[in-house]
Amino acid sequence: MAPNAEPEKDFPWWLVILAVTGLWLLYEMLSDEVYAGALRVLSKGLAVTLLVAVVAYLGACAIGLGLAVMGMSKHILLRQAARLYIEVMRGVPIIVLLLYVAFVLVPGVVAGVNALAGEDLLRTRDVPLLWRAVLALMLAYSAFLAEIFRAGLQAVDKGQIEAAMALGLNGWQRFRHVRFPQAFRLILPPLGNDFVAMVKDSSLVAVLGVTDVAQLAKVTAAGNFRYFETYNVAAFLYLVMTIGLSLLLRRFEARMRSRGRDAS
Repeated sequence: MAPNAEPEKDFPWWLVILAVTGLWLLYEMLSDEVYAGALRVLSKGLAVTLLVAVVAYLGACAIGLGLAVMGMSKHILLRQAARLYIEVMRGVPIIVLLLYVAFVLVPGVVAGVNALAGEDLLRTRDVPLLWRAVLALMLAYSAFLAEIFRAGLQAVDKGQIEAAMALGLNGWQRFRHVRFPQAFRLILPPLGNDFVAMVKDSSLVAVLGVTDVAQLAKVTAAGNFRYFETYNVAAFLYLVMTIGLSLLLRRFEARMRSRGRDAS
């Protein structure tokens, strides 16, 4: 390889090594009774893990974008409210926020709804722990995503906005057709990184007993006492998900960059 070769153009030997190693591990797991049993059980948690990650991430993106817009508002109350939310959420560990939302916030909201209605319309146990976990992750990640969105929106050249104003576009039209599309291309890599991080952090929902991969691994290992094999399978499944998502996101980023060059 030439000394000045671009890293992005390197042949992905690391991916070849991981693919060969992964296939070998999968073969070993399927041929071993303990590994195969753990793989069958833990695979049942993949759907829950991906559901938690995808729903929480989409909700966090929506909240984060709203916070970013609030933080750039002309009104000081909106700016200060957005900053207060962001600093509080970023300062609380996610696992503490999970427990707080599940056992303090949700019961408090249920009690408030019942008090306003004057009757017991809801019970705390009517709200599944799965959705309490999704809400907690949504709130936690929205603060980090808000900063990403804010940086991207502020990075758009002011001349583009002025040109849109000269064409007679209103505020919403400028945001939709000019500002956000350009910002999205800039923030796509960190957004992708946060989604991969969300998949990994979704394992924290195991503290609430949600039957994702991590929880099933804990229960399985406690039952068969084969901690080495069980947690090897759990690590393997998370690696497959995170590396697979990283590759898909890189391909999507490359396609977006290509479209941006073609458009310019």
